[in-house]
Amino acid sequence: MKVPMLDLQAQYATIRDEVVPAVEAVLDSQLCCNGPAVRELEREMAEYCGCASAVGVSSGTDALLCSLMALDIGPGDEVITTPFTFFGTAGAIWRTGAKPVFADILPDTFNIDPGGVAEAVTDRTRAILPVHLFGQMVDMRPLLELAGERGLHIIEDAAQAVGATQDGQKAGSLGSTGCLSFYPTKNLGAMGDAGMVTTQDGPLAGVLESIRNHGQGEAYYHPRVGGNFRMDSIQAAVLSVKLRRLDGWTAARQGHAARYDEMLADCDGVSTPVIAEGNTHIYHQYTLRARDRDRLRKHLSEKGIATGVYYPLCLHKQECFASLGYAAGDFPVAEQAAAEVISLPVYPELAEEQVAHVAESIREFYG
Repeated sequence: MKVPMLDLQAQYATIRDEVVPAVEAVLDSQLCCNGPAVRELEREMAEYCGCASAVGVSSGTDALLCSLMALDIGPGDEVITTPFTFFGTAGAIWRTGAKPVFADILPDTFNIDPGGVAEAVTDRTRAILPVHLFGQMVDMRPLLELAGERGLHIIEDAAQAVGATQDGQKAGSLGSTGCLSFYPTKNLGAMGDAGMVTTQDGPLAGVLESIRNHGQGEAYYHPRVGGNFRMDSIQAAVLSVKLRRLDGWTAARQGHAARYDEMLADCDGVSTPVIAEGNTHIYHQYTLRARDRDRLRKHLSEKGIATGVYYPLCLHKQECFASLGYAAGDFPVAEQAAAEVISLPVYPELAEEQVAHVAESIREFYG
């Protein structure tokens, strides 16, 4: 039985009759860049995330970069983040000229350890950039308290957590900004690159709108330097269609995760995901810790099952960040996770038999 990591064709088949007319409407209007479809998606996403404003941009990475630029973070500044995440998080910090400063993660949720963040704060720290990894939120309560005490910004990297909640509040609604990715593999994915910045700060939203369009205010007058970070209107139209299905897709992911939890509960060799108190998990990834991870992956591949490793090399060990001065062993919890994690297929269109096949194949590997 074949079990892909993701099947976007299966998803598209369920929404094609809505997506095609939405795309044709944009083509007929020829308002194809940052047009009315983007305004509508911004309104919908602000409402969905419980935010005052949402600003559509060209990618999740550009959402991070725009946020940093809008908050005037640059050379001489430090931004604290996790070493266990996708490269774009630290890459965006680096591109502003600021210094990424890493803090280790918690062993159960894989999210950044608030205690480590507190220890990493210096006089040069301007912001904390927590990543809501795999679909559940970082413990924001101590980070918000710390930020308030030290006058720091919080930029939420919610690229993997659209719709996730903590104490009833949505990812992206608590920081100075929240950054969403609509890369096609995300729970809410476009047909190409797209992203969004959410905020409760009206004036900051205005700055973000300027920055995404070369820093322009009035046409051809530029009070600041920005970039070409505009959202494609076709992507916005597709995302508006998909947003109406998102909660249902999330429920399906949660159902698959519950089945994995049940079937793997007594499997010696793996540890199933932990959901922190007050959190809901949207399962962008269903990520296990696994003994003998690489041999398990080979076994599953032979059974026709695709898996993923997110992420095999921590950011502090990446060659391009060597000048930061970190060494192997500096963040042992993150490094152990990089050696043990494996993500299983959890996309909404999975069949019950496919979920069972994955779990049974894991149990078979561990005897």
